[in-house]
Amino acid sequence: MNENQEDQGARSRREFFGSMGRGAALLAIGGVGGALATRARGHEMVWQIDPFKCTECGRCATHCVLDLSAVKCYHDFPMCGYCKLCFGFFQTKPNALNEGAENQMCPLGAITRTHVEDVYYQYTIDEDLCNGCGKCVAGCKGYGNASLHLQVRHDRCLNCNECTIATACPAAAFIRVPADRPYIVKHDGPNAWLNREPPPADSTHGQDE
Repeated sequence: MNENQEDQGARSRREFFGSMGRGAALLAIGGVGGALATRARGHEMVWQIDPFKCTECGRCATHCVLDLSAVKCYHDFPMCGYCKLCFGFFQTKPNALNEGAENQMCPLGAITRTHVEDVYYQYTIDEDLCNGCGKCVAGCKGYGNASLHLQVRHDRCLNCNECTIATACPAAAFIRVPADRPYIVKHDGPNAWLNREPPPADSTHGQDE
């Protein structure tokens, strides 16, 4: 082997070990960055509506940056009386107790009424139609069990730093909650979300938890 071949071999070895060192450093940096990102996500906050402060003013429907608001009516079934005459579904003075559009409170037909048995009916929200106007919520609160309330839905919300609805809300009902506990349900009681444990890491977190 001549001197040129020896020099080339030495350079190749140095380059090889140098690239390995850079790769290890990048992996280490990536690992630290990933751990920091995970911890940061644990402290991430998102927007939600306190149903005990909400006044159903209608601004959720008109002030969201999305074309169809990320705020939707949520039906808290444990509180529902399954009423035949539900004022979240019907106008206060309906022409008839049927599903005709002229009898419904919702201007978009986003609530489906289904007979269960006897005088009991179930009411289901179609979130793809609901614009978060709160008319059904006000009706249920005024004449029923108040089992309907508004929620920010996090499969749609952009989590803006300065939420335009929060800025416009006259009742200061928009609050920040932990991202791992993003939903407030009314039957839990006021401020109960503060004491809720986050779901296990491998669980599917939904609005009903």
